[in-house]
Amino acid sequence: MAKPRVSIPKPLRQYLPILEWGKAYSRDTLSNDLVAATIVTIMLIPQSLAYALLAGLPPEMGLYASILPLIAYAMFATSRVLAVGPVAIVSLMTASAVGQVALSGSTEYATAAIVLALMSGLILLGMGLLRLGFLANFLSHPVIAGFMAAAIILIAMSQFKHLLGIKASGSNLLTLGPSLFKNLLSANWITILISIGASGFLIWARKGLKPILSRLGLGVQLVTILSKTGPLVVVAVTTFLVWALGLDKHGVAIVGTLPQGIPPLVMPTFDAAVWSSLAMSAVMISIIGFVESVSVGQTLAARRKQRIVPNQELIGLGMSNIGSAVSGGFPVTGGFSRSVVNFDSGAKTPAAGAFTAIGILLAAMFLTPLLYFLPKAALSSIIIVAVLSMLDFSMLKKTWAYSKPDFWAVAVTITLTLLMGVKIGVSAGVILSMVLYLYAATKPHIAEVGRVPDTEHYRNILRHSVETSPTIVTLRIDANLFFGNARFLEDYILERVVGDENLKHVILQCTAINEIDMSALESLETIIDRLNSFNIKLHLSEVKGPVMDRLKHTHFLQDLSGEVFLTQHQAMDALSNNPPH
Repeated sequence: MAKPRVSIPKPLRQYLPILEWGKAYSRDTLSNDLVAATIVTIMLIPQSLAYALLAGLPPEMGLYASILPLIAYAMFATSRVLAVGPVAIVSLMTASAVGQVALSGSTEYATAAIVLALMSGLILLGMGLLRLGFLANFLSHPVIAGFMAAAIILIAMSQFKHLLGIKASGSNLLTLGPSLFKNLLSANWITILISIGASGFLIWARKGLKPILSRLGLGVQLVTILSKTGPLVVVAVTTFLVWALGLDKHGVAIVGTLPQGIPPLVMPTFDAAVWSSLAMSAVMISIIGFVESVSVGQTLAARRKQRIVPNQELIGLGMSNIGSAVSGGFPVTGGFSRSVVNFDSGAKTPAAGAFTAIGILLAAMFLTPLLYFLPKAALSSIIIVAVLSMLDFSMLKKTWAYSKPDFWAVAVTITLTLLMGVKIGVSAGVILSMVLYLYAATKPHIAEVGRVPDTEHYRNILRHSVETSPTIVTLRIDANLFFGNARFLEDYILERVVGDENLKHVILQCTAINEIDMSALESLETIIDRLNSFNIKLHLSEVKGPVMDRLKHTHFLQDLSGEVFLTQHQAMDALSNNPPH
């Protein structure tokens, strides 16, 4: 007798996607996920340590931020291949935010980072439950690109102190630059040699390691795994050298003692002063992390003809950050490089992330004593090589050629992020983008159109050879009409008709108008009155159904001096008193 099929309620499947993909999980899928998890684990162990260092936190917090968050994401998110964990940009933003609350290296600093993860998680979760994923659209791509370019430069500069073995502080070029220069003469030459060797090897390993392994006749899967071990090799070799040669006694800064065992369960502080100080930063980290994650997730999903659900991704990322907070970690999001590796390695489901978490847990339980002599310069080399590969200023050239407003948004974001810090830079970029958008919206494109000969098509008289009538002018407004541009339309029409003694009709071609708000409606009524004083009638053509429905609920159609025509060609036929010329 066949077993009855258990039906999972739709709301439960919606909020727990694991119930959907989990029921079709197979042995082949398990094999693919395990291979991908092995490769990502090899990448993530040194990266998690390095990004904790970037955030100004103890290295073990990077491991803690790579266990529960990955399991939570696997349960709640819809992307099959997005790899969640500490990433460079969010780590820099964490350092910038927490540095305003407590001194780096203090207990209060780590506590504030945990609170920041919890706040980010709650914000993301709330946005997901309220279906507010669209809010991320207010961060334009040029602004994000500009912010990331500037942030990468700040990340690289913040790591120079570890590469040189000197002390320096600052969150922007104006503070960090002079601090580095002031202490330059105290650089440790052994640390510099470690940095050069580690960075050089990592740069070579990115492209040079895989061909050598392939020539050795190794299997494809093994080559893929070993080709990603560059950072792990750097960690192992530099740690051994420091231990064997006693380089820590010669001024080489090391990681030191790391707690061994599973992540501790933590109760974040609910100090109101800390929460209020971190609130704005938590919002920024949440939105930027979400935008980065969704853009990567959608790109990779499209390659496999899959889809992700942005609002559910908010829930997945929110639960990941809450998981990071309760296990002593800091804010996390989806990483570009890890996700691409996860995709290329054949990951089929989010279970690959859960298997990666198990690998990181084993590292936290058994490998941390071996990392005592790990030099901080090696971790900084891993960070710098990883982020500099993503540095891209091409957006400046592209926006200059295509859109000057977008160019200025990018330029301002880059400049202020470098000079004033992360929070001011990205805030200014968003505000400037919105201001420029609103300014453009107040001056919509309006084209005077005429008939293309021997057709029923109407085009801009400045771009095409068209037929017009001396008694009729047709204006096509290429935007919705709202309070911001209503006065502009009013002034434009009046300026056009003044002095034209032959003019009898003005037709507004409404092809591109999807909305007319109350302010715009009042402006249209004013236009009717003004045109009446010139003995000119106002007509409408090609009004869309929803717009017409709303107009019928007002007195506008009764007050209209002219008519409403179904098409522009009908309007011209009905109103033409003279043959076109």
